[in-house]
Amino acid sequence: MGKALEGVRVLDMTHVQSGPSCTQILAWLGADVVKLEAPGGDITRKQLRDLPDVDSLYFTMLNCNKRSITLNLKSDEGKRIFTELLPRFDVLAENFGPGALDRMGFTWDRLQELNPRLIFASIKGFGEGPYTHFKAYEVVAQAMGGSMSTTGFEDGPPLATGAQIGDSGTGIHTVAGILAALYQREHTGRGQRVTVAMQHAVLNLARVKLRDQQRLTRGPLNEYPNEEFGDTVPRSGNASGGGQPGWAVKCAPGGPNDYIYVIVQPVGWGPITNLIGRPELAEDPEWATPEARLNKLDKMFQLIEDWSIGLGKWEVLEELTAHNIPCGPILSTKEIIEDESLADNEMVVKVDHPERGEFTTVGCPLKLSDSPVDVQRSPLLGEHNEDVYARELGLGEQLAGLKAKGVI
Repeated sequence: MGKALEGVRVLDMTHVQSGPSCTQILAWLGADVVKLEAPGGDITRKQLRDLPDVDSLYFTMLNCNKRSITLNLKSDEGKRIFTELLPRFDVLAENFGPGALDRMGFTWDRLQELNPRLIFASIKGFGEGPYTHFKAYEVVAQAMGGSMSTTGFEDGPPLATGAQIGDSGTGIHTVAGILAALYQREHTGRGQRVTVAMQHAVLNLARVKLRDQQRLTRGPLNEYPNEEFGDTVPRSGNASGGGQPGWAVKCAPGGPNDYIYVIVQPVGWGPITNLIGRPELAEDPEWATPEARLNKLDKMFQLIEDWSIGLGKWEVLEELTAHNIPCGPILSTKEIIEDESLADNEMVVKVDHPERGEFTTVGCPLKLSDSPVDVQRSPLLGEHNEDVYARELGLGEQLAGLKAKGVI
């Protein structure tokens, strides 16, 4: 069975997380992704190592299903080889600092001359303007994209989310842009630039907070548990902030992740009152309607917690779901990695590696019925130099010399 992106070739010049998360998705969907690294390799090969002299999990979990070649683009021979490579690819992806490729002599105009059908995908920290040359990292993007100011509790500092919405969130946005450009090329025959800024991707994911910023101009946000409101959307703890109130309530035995998140829909209030042993609240005018409960959401969830604290989170899950009440236990990273359903759905997968042995990684979240994903290990540094340079470019006799001169 063929793959969705079979025949699409990606020259992957990305590094760290935002770019590799994008190109890994493309590789999982069947593209031939060739990771072009400097002779020293992607910096994450050596970062956060748990085993000496072995590619880190940071690297292996972001670069599955790719091939690796090395090339020194600061050398004249490296630039010459790059110009020979480029026409053989459909997509060039990079996440260097602004202007890095331009300084190497490969402006967008030059890339178009070399390959008019090229999709040139760039991930940057920020768009054009006063922030363009700021350095961007995951949490910097969260800070400037609207996430951190609205995450945390009202009386605490702004908080980063553990989900990598700045890096991997930008990566998946870039996947969408690349696929759209490939589709448009089928009609126009031309390549184009795809640019995604990390700040912009975070903002897109934080859009509901901009919704609430505009609602705030017309009065307090009743769905929030905050008692006072200023002129900006406040941090509101674990409140859903949506049309149906939600909160994380404690469960037994009271450990750091012994919580379950509960959504209270209008139709669910009656069953909840029975479960918690307060059936009279279903008809009490002070509690019976969503409007009546809005000004005492903290008390409502405390009533639920008084019940849930006596049960384990999986018991609470069973009780609530039996009454069709939306909820979900807080799963720790250990529980995630051991979750059988995630393994059955190939979202937590085990991969063999020639140097580190077996490791666990995240599988492909995109499920296509005619393009199943087989997660394969990440490449060793320069593992495919001979494949690409000798077999495709005919440089077999020059490989030893190129390596000796530091070109590859």
